[in-house]
Amino acid sequence: MKGVKVKICGITNPEDARWAANFGADFVGINFCRQSPRHVSLDMAGQIAGSLPGFVKAVGVLADASEEEIARVLKKVNLAVLQLHGSETPEFARSLKERTGLEVWKAVRVESEASLRDIPAYSGAVDAVLLDAHVPGLLGGSGTAFDWGLAARAKDSGIPVILAGGLTPENVEEAVKKAAP
Repeated sequence: MKGVKVKICGITNPEDARWAANFGADFVGINFCRQSPRHVSLDMAGQIAGSLPGFVKAVGVLADASEEEIARVLKKVNLAVLQLHGSETPEFARSLKERTGLEVWKAVRVESEASLRDIPAYSGAVDAVLLDAHVPGLLGGSGTAFDWGLAARAKDSGIPVILAGGLTPENVEEAVKKAAP
């Protein structure tokens, strides 16, 4: 994954997915986390993924889902990427990647530099780590930014880094400069 890519997450209907694609999104996130206000049914997720042009990849956002739950999702929804947003281990991520043949991203909730310490364990197990702000009680999608300078340090793991959380048209340039992708 070279260069700057754009993922619009929390898409809840095909119209918004097409809008995101038309405005240059490379990825569209479909949320399967039941506790999220942007959670969608399998049927709606299938419609969203099916509405995307071929150059836009559908990302399934899951948190601590069982292998059976993931298999159910993949049976109904054409995903290109699995984004693990819970406490999934490197072994689980690696096994999922091998079994499905899909890209796997591991979300890391960043509160401080200490939040980055487990990232190297995911080397070879995931295709990228997605850094999002740590907000107590939420797995992501808070719209809160974190210290993007930490993303530059996360790159030392050798795993590609994806920025998330609190990115807006007003601050994305600063975020990219600080993260130095």
